This record gives sequence, structure tokens and C-alpha cells, in this order.
Amino acid sequence: MSADATIEPTYGNWRRPRRAGLGPFGLVGTVGVFGGLVVVLLASMASLQAALVLGVPMMLTLAPLAVRTPDGRNLYQMAALRIGWSQRKSRKEHLYVSGPLSARPEGRFRPPGLLSGVVAREGRDAYDRPFGVLHHKSRHLYTIVLRCEPDGGSLVDPDQVDTWVALWGEWLSRLAHEPGLRGASVVVETAPDPGTRLATEVLPRLDEFAPPAARAVMEEVVEDYPSASSDMKSYITLTYAPVGGPRRDPEDVVTDLAVRVPSLLTGLISAGGGMAEPLTAEEIAEVVRVAYDPACAGEVLSVRAEHGGTGLEWEDSGPVAAVESVDAYQHDSGVSRSWLLTLAPRGTVRSSVLRTMLDASAGTRRKRVALLYRPIDPATSARIVESDRRTAQFMATSGRGMIQARAAAEVRAAEQAASEEATGAGLVEFSLMLTITVDRRDQLDDASVLVRNMTGATRIAMRPANRMQAAAFSCTLPTGILPWEQTMLPHELQEAM
Repeated sequence: MSADATIEPTYGNWRRPRRAGLGPFGLVGTVGVFGGLVVVLLASMASLQAALVLGVPMMLTLAPLAVRTPDGRNLYQMAALRIGWSQRKSRKEHLYVSGPLSARPEGRFRPPGLLSGVVAREGRDAYDRPFGVLHHKSRHLYTIVLRCEPDGGSLVDPDQVDTWVALWGEWLSRLAHEPGLRGASVVVETAPDPGTRLATEVLPRLDEFAPPAARAVMEEVVEDYPSASSDMKSYITLTYAPVGGPRRDPEDVVTDLAVRVPSLLTGLISAGGGMAEPLTAEEIAEVVRVAYDPACAGEVLSVRAEHGGTGLEWEDSGPVAAVESVDAYQHDSGVSRSWLLTLAPRGTVRSSVLRTMLDASAGTRRKRVALLYRPIDPATSARIVESDRRTAQFMATSGRGMIQARAAAEVRAAEQAASEEATGAGLVEFSLMLTITVDRRDQLDDASVLVRNMTGATRIAMRPANRMQAAAFSCTLPTGILPWEQTMLPHELQEAM
């Protein structure tokens, strides 16, 4: 075997988007600085006192824009988060109660928060397969959910893994050409195996005339196997804005999405997604119901195995009660805490970089890892990579004419990104969110230690989603909630700050 055959491929070359502006100021802060200087200079022509009266308040107003946290937030954004939490708590919006004894319309168990205005619809694709569509009425968005069973990486040649990664990158780049696509997410959910499926398959097939020893062995296997195994599910969500405007008839939008489902599934299967299929509206409701009430997971599987379906509707998939606190979200039979990505691994990584985070973790009831993608259209991609290339070259050649090591790496990365984009590669913004659900609140400290160990092994920096735990919990569900679509300020203005 040659030495080249044993080299494991590495990946990377992602870069944090550069913020336009002067130093730590964003575009808004830079405009404010130069505008303030002009106003102060004009006022100084009248008197020094007038210049001070105008200059000091402007400095105090612009100073918070220059102070930023490690993940890039300024003081105004931090203050807005705290003020918003205080207002929600004063209005009792952090509490949720549903069901017949609540004030909810029709007394049903609708999902809370960002999912409260969602309506579930159903259509059929070109192969007459049913698929569910979540209509986010307040945002005029539509989400389809695909389920796949990816091929594992064990006993697979590195060349095959590299091929899967390349085809996955090609599938992501094609999303930029999907008409009306606003974003996509990949949700990997792990949980202890309740053993329901194994029991359903084995116990009815036991021969009543079999030797007692053989029956005892099979019954022991059914009883003990789930304690050492886990249940892993993978979902891909795609969220669209209707082509033709928000007033378009929802049924026409569902018909358009039905045409796209087969090609999307074909690309996933080629990228190592294994068996891929769309989720029906009933199955989406089951996933959400189990996320809010993990204790009912075994019952849902049992009913589905016995009757072929549960008959659960979207309006009944929410929790009976939920309480949001600063650092946790309590819902029915579970307590959850969510984390947000602040820094991706620097440099190159291997294909197994997220394996520790995706594997089942002892002591947790459920764990969801959500990768969020925002495809960028080709015209904007070309402009971004060219701007980053010029900026990297300028930073590398400035400062006493010496090219620092990190600046040189920035230049190489920018040049490679520009070259790959010119040959047809796509540009995608990505982030990562993590939610861990446990049985009791006192177990959250152990979950936090677990997350620190996982992020250390993967070289990923994450922070708790404090004061927005309920929203973060919804974003990690396979329901198509895109964080950048839920802000009060437009996404472009958020980036300019």
C-alpha cells in the first residue's frame, strides 16, 4: 500500500464574514463617527462650547458600538436582549399553558412561541408520496422536512468519505439556485433507544413451541439491548418564500414544492444520505410532540407500530405547560438548555470533527444538533469573495511592510475561496445550535460540563442562549425556524451594526 493511500482528507477554509466599517465599528457606527465629526467641526466654527455640547453626547452614543463581545455583539445588542427578556417576563410571556383548561382557542395543545402561528398542510409529490408543509403565516414562509438515514463512516474508505463530502457540498451549492429558498437546516437528534421497535419485531415472532431456554434468551435480549443502544434520526428542513409574492395561494405553493421534492431527495441519497423520504404532517407533529414531552417517545412508537400511525395533528403537538428562565426551558417531562455557535474550528478539520457532538451522550434524555445554512446567490457570492480577497491583501501588506503569519493564511484562504467560487462553487453562511434535554433541572450542570468537553474536542466555541432559551429550543426542532428571519430589524441592518 502506498503512503498516499493512507492520507486522510482534511477540510476547512471557512471564514468569518468581514463587517464593513472602521475598526470595531460596523457600517452604521462608521457613518455615525464621520457624520459626528462633520457636525462637531461645523459647530466649532461657532464656538468651542457648541462643539462640546454636540460632541460629548455623540461620543457617548457611539462608544457602545465599539465595545464587542468575543462573538461580535455590541453593547446595544446586549442591552436589547436584556430589555426584551425583562419585558417578556413582566408580561408573563415566559409562561405557557395549553389544553382545555387554558385560555387558548379551542382548548388544544398548540406549540408555543415561534411555532404558535404555524399551520400544517399536506401535499403529494411526483411519485404520489405524501409530504407535510409547515406554513409560517406571520413570515409568509413554507417549510418541507426530509428524513434520511445516513450511511455511517465506520469501515468506509477515506476516498468514499471524500466523495460524500464533495457531493454534499455540491448539494448545498445547488440550494443557491433554488427559487425562493431562504434557508436550510440539518437536525441530528439522538436519544436512548426505548426498545419499542425491537420488541415489536421480535416478541410477536417467538414460537410458542420453542425451547424455554431459547425464548428466555430472546426475551433477555429485547429487555437489555436498549440500555446499550441509542436512537439517531436526521432531518433536513428547507424553508421557502413563495415565488410570486406573499399573497399567492398556499395550495399553489404546495404544488410547486411537490415538484422539487424528488430532485432534492436524489441529491441527498448521492451525498451519503442513505434512504431519504419526506415527512408527512403527522410525522412532523410526532417529532415536535416527543421533543416537548420526551417521556411519550415509547408510546408514540408503540402506537405507530401497532396501528400504522398515531393520528396526531399539528394543533396537538405542543406541551401542556412550559416555563422559560434565563438559562433553561422547562416543558412537560423535560428540561432543556440550548447553546449557540460563536467560533467555528480554525484551520483544517477532518470529516469526523463533529462525531463527538453527534454521538449519543450518557445522562441525557434527548440531544439535537442543528446546522443552519443560508445560501447566497451567485452574484452576491462573487462580490463577497472579491471584497474579502482585496481586504486580506491590504491587511497583509500593511503594518511596516511585514506579512504576519495569520495575515498570510488569510490571503491564502481568500485566494482559494475566490478561485473556487470562480469555478462554480457556492457560498453558504452557516451556524450551529445545540439543545440538550434532561429529566430534572439539577442535571443541567452535568449537561453544561458535557458540552464543554464536546466543544473542546471539536475546537468549537459555543455560549448558552441565555434569555432566549425558548426561541433557541424552537430553532433546533426540524420545523424550519430560521433565526435571521425572526428578527425585528432586517438582516442587512443587523450585519451593518
